[in-house]
Amino acid sequence: MAKQLPPLFREKMIDLLGEEEFERFLASYDEPRVYGLRVNTGKVERAEFLEKSPFHLTAIPWVSDGFYYQEGERPGKHPYYHAGLYYIQEPSAMAPVELLEVKPGERVLDLCAAPGGKSTQIAAKLQGEGVLVVNDIHSDRVKALVKNLELLGVRNAVVLNEKPERMLTAFQGYFDKILIDAPCSGEGMFRKEEEMMGQWERHSVQEFAAMQRELLAQAAVMLAPGGRIVYSTCTFSPEENEAQIAEFLDKHPAFDVVPIEGFSPGRPDWLREPWCEADGYSERAKGAVAGTARLWPHKLRGEGHFLAVLGSVGVGASAGASTGASASASASANASASAREGASANASASDRAREGAGGADFVAAAGKRSSRPALRGKGRAEAPPSTGVSLEPLEAFSGELLRSEPFALRRLVCYGEHAYASPAGLPELHGLKVVRPGWYIGALHRGRFEPSHALAMGLRLREAKRALSLASSDERALRYLKGETLEVAESEILRDPEETKAAKGYCLVCIDDHPVGWGKWLDGMLKNEYPPGWRWT
Repeated sequence: MAKQLPPLFREKMIDLLGEEEFERFLASYDEPRVYGLRVNTGKVERAEFLEKSPFHLTAIPWVSDGFYYQEGERPGKHPYYHAGLYYIQEPSAMAPVELLEVKPGERVLDLCAAPGGKSTQIAAKLQGEGVLVVNDIHSDRVKALVKNLELLGVRNAVVLNEKPERMLTAFQGYFDKILIDAPCSGEGMFRKEEEMMGQWERHSVQEFAAMQRELLAQAAVMLAPGGRIVYSTCTFSPEENEAQIAEFLDKHPAFDVVPIEGFSPGRPDWLREPWCEADGYSERAKGAVAGTARLWPHKLRGEGHFLAVLGSVGVGASAGASTGASASASASANASASAREGASANASASDRAREGAGGADFVAAAGKRSSRPALRGKGRAEAPPSTGVSLEPLEAFSGELLRSEPFALRRLVCYGEHAYASPAGLPELHGLKVVRPGWYIGALHRGRFEPSHALAMGLRLREAKRALSLASSDERALRYLKGETLEVAESEILRDPEETKAAKGYCLVCIDDHPVGWGKWLDGMLKNEYPPGWRWT
């Protein structure tokens, strides 16, 4: 494959690395690529997954829940994948979120989120607490983002399909942490995705650099005082990496680089002609970029990446590569407090009252566009009218099927027939393209409530009053995932007779106690409610 590298790319890398290191770098392209998966700790503990995993796994050094698996294994063809117990992800791509140091309860933005690998990694660290806003400007990629969030059972995410500059008013000073996995020339992915070489020759590095510059400036506006930004690319180009960070620091003196440990350092010596302006950056900025990091395919088992951690001056300690060594506890507390204090001006009085009350708020909304599912993302969010559909069928379903209140501390909103549980404390989103205003609960249709697949995937077995748990070795598990009707004895339906006397009706279908969807049981037969688009093929 090394022979296929674009000639201009080869010349550039020889200039940057020198002949000797370039030969080692070049040799990495003829080595087999590595494969990784990340345990979804939002659904299963790391130790529990390792006990039941059928794969040969080796720990990835820089991520606590990431593992290499062997070529030839097919984790995408196992029931645990359909249960959302892990996400298949390139190993180097797991590093940025580790450095973000997300903690439960924080407000986090993934600004360039599709297809959602890093978003689901953030969600696992939030553990269902706080707010996760994920955005992608490309409408054709948002569907994959939504599906991955639903597959991994994320409850507290809001999905936007918006230009970042349109988000600034609503989210000014709102987020504790922001991830910018920036669009880039993709040089680090040439080994993994050979088609990236053709795209590299068609798109200029300068084109991406202009976008990256804007994204960094926009993120700074939306970050709360004391917060943290992680900027990452999958390219080697200094114009898209060190130069972006140096320029950002010169324009934003309240920020500094939080040094990253455990990887190869950034290269301030590459801020030179012909790639960058030799005299375009201050000495402070050039010195700081040495604290950024580069992941090289000839130095570790992963593809090429660049990482930078940006924090307010005087806040934070060094960022460790192994598990993302924590910044000081007091700094994190101050960041969260500052974020909430700054965001309170954006939240309505009713939102603040709801947070204090600690209960779910039910708002029925209607409108000209509300009859269309929000997944289509057409049109912008509007203020819900004061009248709308009845939520009684949803309340009845919850009383019959759910042991606990999974919607607590969330605002339940219905757009047309579609009900969502929005995270508490969101600012007003009027005028923004909202694809998902929260956890999609289901549809209210002609006096009935039809639970969504997203609701099933976000639940836990212990939260359901009526459930069926199939062993992964049971042939019915695979048949369920294929959409088939199953024979199920009444004795197999898990329920508390004191609370749920009837076995018939909706039940939460699980595999090895992990939800995979809904079924309807009646007289020994389970009608399959697994969505056609999700079925095993």
